[in-house]
Amino acid sequence: MQGMVFMAAPQEHQFSGPVNVFQELRLPETASLAGYSALIGAYGLAVPLPRTLSATGEHHRITERDGWRIMTPRHAPHPTLEGHLTFALKYEGLDLAILKRLFLATGTAPIEALVRESPTGSYARRIWFLYEWLTDTRLDLPDATAGRYVPVVDPELQWAAQDKTAPRYRVKDNLPGTPNFCPLVFRTKVLEEFIGLDLPRRAQAIVADVPRDLLARTAAFLLLKDSRSSYAIEGERPPQDRIQRWGRAIGEAGRQPLDRDEMLRLQRIVLGDARFVKLGFRQEGGFVGAHDRDNRMPLPDHISARPEDLESLIDGMVAFDRSPAQGLDAVIVAAILAFGFVYIHPFEDGNGRIHRYLIHHVLAARGFNPPGVVFPVSAAILEKIDEYRGVLESCSQRLLPLIEWEPTPQFNVRVVNDTGDFYRFFDATPHAEFLYACVRRTIEQDLPDETAFLRRYDQFRKQVDAFIDMPERLTDLLFRFLHQNGGRLSNRAREWEFAALTDDEAERIEAIYHQTFGPGLQA
Repeated sequence: MQGMVFMAAPQEHQFSGPVNVFQELRLPETASLAGYSALIGAYGLAVPLPRTLSATGEHHRITERDGWRIMTPRHAPHPTLEGHLTFALKYEGLDLAILKRLFLATGTAPIEALVRESPTGSYARRIWFLYEWLTDTRLDLPDATAGRYVPVVDPELQWAAQDKTAPRYRVKDNLPGTPNFCPLVFRTKVLEEFIGLDLPRRAQAIVADVPRDLLARTAAFLLLKDSRSSYAIEGERPPQDRIQRWGRAIGEAGRQPLDRDEMLRLQRIVLGDARFVKLGFRQEGGFVGAHDRDNRMPLPDHISARPEDLESLIDGMVAFDRSPAQGLDAVIVAAILAFGFVYIHPFEDGNGRIHRYLIHHVLAARGFNPPGVVFPVSAAILEKIDEYRGVLESCSQRLLPLIEWEPTPQFNVRVVNDTGDFYRFFDATPHAEFLYACVRRTIEQDLPDETAFLRRYDQFRKQVDAFIDMPERLTDLLFRFLHQNGGRLSNRAREWEFAALTDDEAERIEAIYHQTFGPGLQA
């Protein structure tokens, strides 16, 4: 790559022996670094650490504790670049951010030597492909002529897209993204169980017996609930017209292809009054956090992608949404795209709501939810707000120590090192697990509960209308008073809005409410 100075590969003795501490992290026991941890240490790579690090110990058992997986002596790799790379691909899956920084550090010669030494080896050919894919550099190697085709992403370790053959290396390219944007998700028991629930089928079964008019009203309630909750997550209470306008946008999610113009359109809708905000993609740095007591020095909790990286990152997200991720589970795609967007933070304002909109965009476009029904994911997130923040921090806290920045005269931040890869390639596993839990809640609780509530409300109104002639708006107001006061009309309601009711009528209405919305059936 132009302008890049390649470092010489370290000698074999530079891989450490048994250690107790790695980058201020204590190992559960004395062990030798293996795979990515060994490569990070030997090459001095400034990269986000994997959520689980590997080492090999002296005991003949595999233990996992405190973010470490300690494997047995027989798993110990050869103390070479090839040995640790092979170990990483075999046991740890792909960490594209580490691999790219490693390849830039080694340069071409060690990778070419590795492939020439084992031209038919499956790991050598995967490493060769990944080098050229990540660095956009063609190695001085002839095309492979032998060796069984192997997947680049091990589908036993990580979720992969539909594969396409790459004859030069005799591998199956099943990466779900492009070099501009390709977060990955590990296969976990939690995700396997969620996918096994077949939630789209459950949702279809729930709405199958719901009359068309009732389903339409349910969908409208859920849409409004999601829009209101999305603003509440941001700590905002906008006017009702803005909530409804954003709700209409959510209701149309998935109909338009995702591109830059669509992102800009969504920002204009979500902000409404943009007199004090610069619309469009950021031309300056950005961060989430606070300032010191003098309101001058930024105190970031998260630092956004550099403005000079936004073009390639957005192109990568658009490409990820359109084709390479085909064949991947819809909720996993939604988690990757939505959380990738919010980490990149391409706008000065509106990022959080558009981030949650993208969840609806992916689910609707891939037919995950029944037509016309929006799962109120934002409402589920609001219920799990602390867990949501923890998921966001699972990535941000690992990035912050690696980002070099300086304050600007405008009390903003300016990033001074190359950080683009940290936003292109992150581990989205916690995000996918969290989002699946939220989607499951909306299908198994919110959707049937909202439908059941409207059924009961219709029963309440029908029984009230049967013995008293009252305009629909007053019946609605009557219900709200009952709901707010535990099923009883307050003295104020009896004295003002419903002074015309007799005591017998009021008692009968309260009885109808309790019969319809009794214990365990509250609205």
